[in-house]
Amino acid sequence: MAMGLREKVEKVVEEEIRPALIQDGGNIAVVDVDEESGIVKVQLLGACYGCPLAQFTLATFVEQRIRQRVPEIKRVIPV
Repeated sequence: MAMGLREKVEKVVEEEIRPALIQDGGNIAVVDVDEESGIVKVQLLGACYGCPLAQFTLATFVEQRIRQRVPEIKRVIPV
């Protein structure tokens, strides 16, 4: 059975993104994956929440990695 878009995103987050954020005291939660629009909503947690570099991390690491691994995703936005 093929993985749905949310499962693909969760797999990338679990295997590649979350471990890197945890090393810096942060974490991430996938709040929603809209399969029609290709938009993923995430919440940065722990040290990432409120960090001045959070937007940079989101754009250059989180969004880039998800879009590389799951090309159907168009944008990753914080909630």
